[in-house]
Amino acid sequence: MREIYSSIAFEIRSGETVPMRVTRSTRLKVSGGAVWVTRSDDTSDYWLSPGHTLRLRRGERLWLSVEGAPCARVAFSVPKRVDERALHWLARVGERLVCRLRGGWRTV
Repeated sequence: MREIYSSIAFEIRSGETVPMRVTRSTRLKVSGGAVWVTRSDDTSDYWLSPGHTLRLRRGERLWLSVEGAPCARVAFSVPKRVDERALHWLARVGERLVCRLRGGWRTV
């Protein structure tokens, strides 16, 4: 069983069923062909056409297969955690501040 814990993309061929476990909340996006998605703890199956997305919860299990095409491409995108985004923002603000201070201290 494949585990999804980071952003990744891969192809699924017709006739293949790919079992997966989501370890971090993520978003699934489909391209190239329709994908049939079965989720744990959900009585409904999902048919995702190319361009459609599906939000996935941490800890759920999935079974993916392709319908009506020789293959499909699926992409999982894991959003950055809040603390990671905050650190990146602080780093960018710090860099801008340093650039402004350096620019203000120049003598012509």
